[in-house]
Amino acid sequence: MPKRSPQFPISLKLKYVKLGYQYLVNNFLTCLLVPTMAFVLVQVIQLGPEKIFNLWSSLQFDFIKTLYSSFASLPYGGDKVCVHTTLPKPQPHLWDCTRIVVVLCSSFLIIFLSILYFMSRPRGVYLIDYSCYKPHVSCRVPFSTFMEHSRLILSSQPKSVEFQMRILERSGLGEETCLPPAIHYIPPAPNMESARQESEMVIFSAIDSLFKKTGVKPKDIDILIVNCSLFSPTPSLSAMVINKYKMRGNIKSFNLSGMGCSAGLISIDLARDLLQVYPKSNAVVVSTEIITPNYYRGKDRSMLLPNCLFRMGGAAILLSNKWADQWRAKYKLLHVVRTHKGADDKSYRCVVEIEDSEGKEGISLSKDPMTIAGEALKSNITTIGPLVLPPSEQLLFLFSLIGRKVFNLKLKPYIPDFKQAFEHFCIHAGGRAVIDELQKNLQLSAEHVEASRMTLHRFGNTSSSSLWYELSYIEAKGRMKKGDRVWQIAFGSGFKCNSAVWKCNKTIKTPTNGPWSDCIHKYPVYIPEVVKL
Repeated sequence: MPKRSPQFPISLKLKYVKLGYQYLVNNFLTCLLVPTMAFVLVQVIQLGPEKIFNLWSSLQFDFIKTLYSSFASLPYGGDKVCVHTTLPKPQPHLWDCTRIVVVLCSSFLIIFLSILYFMSRPRGVYLIDYSCYKPHVSCRVPFSTFMEHSRLILSSQPKSVEFQMRILERSGLGEETCLPPAIHYIPPAPNMESARQESEMVIFSAIDSLFKKTGVKPKDIDILIVNCSLFSPTPSLSAMVINKYKMRGNIKSFNLSGMGCSAGLISIDLARDLLQVYPKSNAVVVSTEIITPNYYRGKDRSMLLPNCLFRMGGAAILLSNKWADQWRAKYKLLHVVRTHKGADDKSYRCVVEIEDSEGKEGISLSKDPMTIAGEALKSNITTIGPLVLPPSEQLLFLFSLIGRKVFNLKLKPYIPDFKQAFEHFCIHAGGRAVIDELQKNLQLSAEHVEASRMTLHRFGNTSSSSLWYELSYIEAKGRMKKGDRVWQIAFGSGFKCNSAVWKCNKTIKTPTNGPWSDCIHKYPVYIPEVVKL
């Protein structure tokens, strides 16, 4: 048996000290109130029912006596009524009237304050259900197929082919990711018609599945939001959906473009704001990225990278603010926090759509996206931390900040333990480096980032919809329990970092259909650092 480290007892004690500290701080009010209530209860029992009744009668008489004195001192006929030091005993009928007035005023005050509270409270936003698009097997792009196409298309650029192969080997993608039909041609044949066909295939499939799951009809939808960053045709994609499903003429429709991979949470935030304005409404949010018109066909290496990572996908989400829907909803939306670093030039130019030297359009990525993403994440968690972290973590962060800023102590910045606030993490599957960086910065375990890594392996970077494939993975594994909290984190061009926090309304049974239904038994899989091609 291996010998224990001499530091083992100390680390064990420190672990229990930290657990005790967290329990004490997080349950401070409970620890304070329970003994107080127990003491009061013991005193009440010792008094006995007769003394309690006499005490209550005395308090009630003193209150009504004071109220009667106030009424007696009111002006009458231009003169004040003299109030004697010893108040005469009020007549029985006046006594009864005073008691009735007190009861009515108290009741009215309680009812008024209750109505005021419920009217001023924000409406709850509930996620009824969602659906993710699962591409047909004919769209599958194994590594061998991808590299064969690259060699044929870039036959005069062997270094560019070698660069793509190195990226693919370290990407974390698997053999079953998919690209739209137009990209399978040699050379690729993207055009407006094929882009519309991909849009209809992805969006209509996701919405059809959502309506089938929820039993909601197109005429029941009050708000429609579609986000697609790089493909923005006229008529818009939201108009395409309205035409397909013959939705109502007074529907509130929005089409978001150019907002990158974090646009899905921007759409959720917009839907939440609209649901605060329009009561008893249903909102459908569609998140996707259309690959066909944006597949780069040049040789610039910074613009070839998205070809290796981005794959087709989409999701449709049904939200509601109806009180009755909370019983069948899967999740309740707690918080949405958005951070925009566009004022900084380096952040603004981190991800940009440009033309190369030959006039070919594509997405160019800068050399330091992870540094910029880290700064955006830092700003985002500074805002979301006070909303979600337990008091124990907030106090430790405060003490660390005071020690460094006020007393100039050489302390490392305290990184809050977000595992105390969330049971599940859905980190945007933008690439292996993104997941690695967040796992390191947030001190997460392999299980916490499992959904993100497996989504990247099975579906690739599906842009704004990747968060919903990750949530679906957690459900397919049977891990989502009632009361669990989920943190969705996404990054996007501009540069943006957006977060959403959900609370599970009920224990979710393992779904029998969905994007993971035919392969969840294979996961999680081991993903090597480098896959030799």
